[in-house]
Amino acid sequence: MGAFPFRIDAVDGAARTGVLQTPRGAIRTPAFMPVGTAGTVKALSVDQVASSGADIILGNTYHLMLRPTAERVARLGGLHRFMRWEGPILTDSGGFQVMSLSKIAKVREDAVTFQSHIDGSRHTLSPERSIEIQADLLGADISMQLDECVAWPAEEARAGEALRLSARWGERCKAAFGAREAQALFGIQQGSTFEALRRESSERLIETGFDGYAIGGLAVGEGHAAMCEVLDYAPAMLPPERPRYLMGVGKPIDIVEAVARGVDMFDCVLPTRSGRHGQAWTWEGSVNLKNARFAEDDTPLDPNGGCAASTDYSKAYLHHLVKSQEILGQVLLSWHNLAFFHILTKALREAIAEGRLDVFRRDFAARQRTG
Repeated sequence: MGAFPFRIDAVDGAARTGVLQTPRGAIRTPAFMPVGTAGTVKALSVDQVASSGADIILGNTYHLMLRPTAERVARLGGLHRFMRWEGPILTDSGGFQVMSLSKIAKVREDAVTFQSHIDGSRHTLSPERSIEIQADLLGADISMQLDECVAWPAEEARAGEALRLSARWGERCKAAFGAREAQALFGIQQGSTFEALRRESSERLIETGFDGYAIGGLAVGEGHAAMCEVLDYAPAMLPPERPRYLMGVGKPIDIVEAVARGVDMFDCVLPTRSGRHGQAWTWEGSVNLKNARFAEDDTPLDPNGGCAASTDYSKAYLHHLVKSQEILGQVLLSWHNLAFFHILTKALREAIAEGRLDVFRRDFAARQRTG
């Protein structure tokens, strides 16, 4: 059944709502995980992150292993103590950033070697080292297997090579992880946009056996429609009794459509990245606060929002902060966006529990288009 009990409380079509219970607290699903890239959710304190509705955050293995180093974090008491977050933490394996950010990366059967994007120093990341960093040094509640994520578009043969290497690395990650009661390990489904490869990947993951399963290799440029086509079949290939996590997704409409297809967990840098660039996410779509039409708009972003940034500051003031390049503008918009994403997942949980997800999807898509 996995290291952490996963209770499904209600289903509506393929969608489900429930609770993933960890020793550090319950994760209500569908769940959105704010991304704490370098031990911080950018521009926000952990108190603001918690007040936005987050049950769990994500830590980035690649960035933390380079700076301040996983060993230093361990000496300082682990990632929870280091960043003062008391709830659960999921860490990614570092593989995606190695491929996308490093100056030079060479993938071999035993490991991937790469140069740091920070100072050019050379490093080796093996499945065993990835588990050591995540579970032992950082102290993650949920660790991810090391995998190889290919760029999109990918030839079928190349995507097949990557998923088979990922499957072998997954076996090694599980062996290194061993049996733990207070920590969990998730495997990652790969296969790009090829259904047969996604099925092969799923079968190999299930044979190895993980505490949860992620869907990787999406939101890498294929677009919303192509992503949804993959999600029409990919989640159903994974064990229904374990949580399903769609990595790196995404926009609010992406989350809604993925939930309708059976996904339980999400992460994305979008809320804070958008906030740092003057963009707010709302029920009516995205809003660019740089726009001159907000210069004298005395209304809040959302009078029923989930934080003070949504309810207590006018669009005119936010426009002023953004135009003046004041740091407070980035803080408030990031806070608002994160709160909105958690209000959205709460609304999804309620819609599933009440059996009205289809109506919610239609209404949400229509409102997003009006923005």
